[in-house]
Amino acid sequence: MSEDENSAVGEQPAQSRKKAAKRPPGAPSAKKSAKPESHLAMVRRARRINRELADVYPYAHPELDFRNPFELLVATVLSAQTTDLRVNQTTPALFARYPTPEDMAAAVPEELEEIIRPTGFFRAKARSLMGLSASLRDDFGGEVPGRLKDLVTLPGVGRKTANVVLGNAFGVPGITVDTHFGRLVRRWRWTDQEDPEKVEAEVAAIFPKSEWTMLSHRVVFHGRRVCHSRKPACGACPIAPLCPSYGEGETDPEKARKLLKYELGGYPGQRLSPPPDYPGRPAPPLGAG
Repeated sequence: MSEDENSAVGEQPAQSRKKAAKRPPGAPSAKKSAKPESHLAMVRRARRINRELADVYPYAHPELDFRNPFELLVATVLSAQTTDLRVNQTTPALFARYPTPEDMAAAVPEELEEIIRPTGFFRAKARSLMGLSASLRDDFGGEVPGRLKDLVTLPGVGRKTANVVLGNAFGVPGITVDTHFGRLVRRWRWTDQEDPEKVEAEVAAIFPKSEWTMLSHRVVFHGRRVCHSRKPACGACPIAPLCPSYGEGETDPEKARKLLKYELGGYPGQRLSPPPDYPGRPAPPLGAG
C-alpha cells in the first residue's frame, strides 16, 4: 500500500503563478513560504490544524470493525498491504469461525488462509495470526495484553499495530504512523523524517499526550478523503490556509470536490458497522458491490 510522495519544493512557483486566481482565501502563496518558519510558529500552526480537523471530522474513528481487543489486533494485522474495507469485508466470516485466540491457534492453516485470502499475502498473515494467537493462549492467558512492550512480542505485531490496539481497545494514548499519517505530516512540515518511529517521536513532541489517538484518526481521515497521495483535493481542503504544500494537487474548487472520497464525496465508508455518529453510509458486505 506504498504511495509515491512527490515534494513540491522547486516546483511550487510555476504552479502558484498558474493557479493563483483559484487560491482559497488565506491559502499560503509561494512568496510567503520563502521565509523560514520558526519551530514555535510550526507548533502553533500544527495545533490549529488539529483543531480544524476536529471540527471537520468530529466522528473520526478507527476504520476497522471490531468488538473486542482480539478482533482489533487480528484486523490490524490483516490490514497490512490492503484496505480497511477489504479487511472489514473479510473478518465477519473469520471471527464466526475463530472467535477466540484458542480457536485461531488451533486452526487448520489451509482453511484459515482461504478465509483471509481476499486481504492478500494470506499465507504470511495466516502464520502471524496463528502465532500471535498461540502466544496469547500460552503466555497471556488468552487475553490481549494492554502494554506496548508485551504487544510487540507477538508475531506480526509491530509498534504501529500495538499503538492502534492500545489507543482504541485500551484507551492508552498513542500515535499511529501509517502511510497516510506520514505523508500528511511531511506535507504540513511537522517533520521531514521518513522513519515511522522518528515521525512518531517528533509529532508526539508537538501535541499533548491526551490528543495523540484522536490526532491519528483525524489525520488519517483527512488523508483518505481529501489529501490524497497523487492528487490531493487542495481546492476543497478545509485547512488550505494552513498548508505549506497548497497547490500540489487540484486547486479548482469544483474539480477538487470531485476528488473527495467516502462520506465527503457521497460514497459508502469503510466500516460495515460504523459508529452511530458516522454521517455516511456503511460499506457493503463482501460480494455485495
